[in-house]
Amino acid sequence: MNRRYRLSRWVLAAYCVYLILPLYWLLTLALRSNADIAGVFELVPSNPTLANFAEILSNPVWYEGFLNSLSYVLLNTLISVFVALPAAYVFSRYRFLGDRQLFFWLLSNRMAPPAVFLLPFFQLYSSIGLFDTPLAVALAHCLFTVPLSVWILEGFMSGVPTEIDDMARIDGHSFWFFFTRIFLPINRSAIGVTVFFCFMFSWVELLLARTLTGSEAKPIVVVMTRTVSASGMDWGVLAAAGIFTVLPGILVVWFVRQHLVKGFALGRV
Repeated sequence: MNRRYRLSRWVLAAYCVYLILPLYWLLTLALRSNADIAGVFELVPSNPTLANFAEILSNPVWYEGFLNSLSYVLLNTLISVFVALPAAYVFSRYRFLGDRQLFFWLLSNRMAPPAVFLLPFFQLYSSIGLFDTPLAVALAHCLFTVPLSVWILEGFMSGVPTEIDDMARIDGHSFWFFFTRIFLPINRSAIGVTVFFCFMFSWVELLLARTLTGSEAKPIVVVMTRTVSASGMDWGVLAAAGIFTVLPGILVVWFVRQHLVKGFALGRV
């Protein structure tokens, strides 16, 4: 038993190294110049520099790209959770004509590739003046994140006994009080998991974000694809931008980590 325990620890340590190695290598590239990157292979940078990070923080093209991405990602997450909470509650508590078909239709939107909706979104947003705005990308991402949010939340809410609803009515609580003060706190883990998946999808999605934006709302994922110049690829700046793009995801996981663990254990994720 002790031998098996030691073996499991070694396997876990090897797996952690496997996960951390790409991030470490990305950091080493961000701390080196292009000449050093194209030169000698080094596990530890011999001449580290912060010039790549300074370029990201001082160049408006880069930091405005980060702000644009954060704006539409946060908008998408808020809209998706706000819309999905009442919808998931209805699916989990009521039975009506066509409820299963409607639920499957929501999930079918999530299964469709984003390229299918590029032209309709582009024409619609261009005609109503939403093109090249963070709101345009946020609403386009809702087509995929809202069904996912409803699916996740419905799985959690269906596991909450309906007797809690009945007890709240017997105690004389209004539905709004019950939903916001009793039901939602019970489903904190579900909301944490939903926020995580909405944020991650919207943050890394490229196709819709690139097509529905121009020069004003250009996101960071689009800026990162334009690091090629006549002199070649700017590897150091690209690696520094990669470090900055990883940080929001780490922060989201840190803030919802407790709910995320419970969500993966209890929900339909």
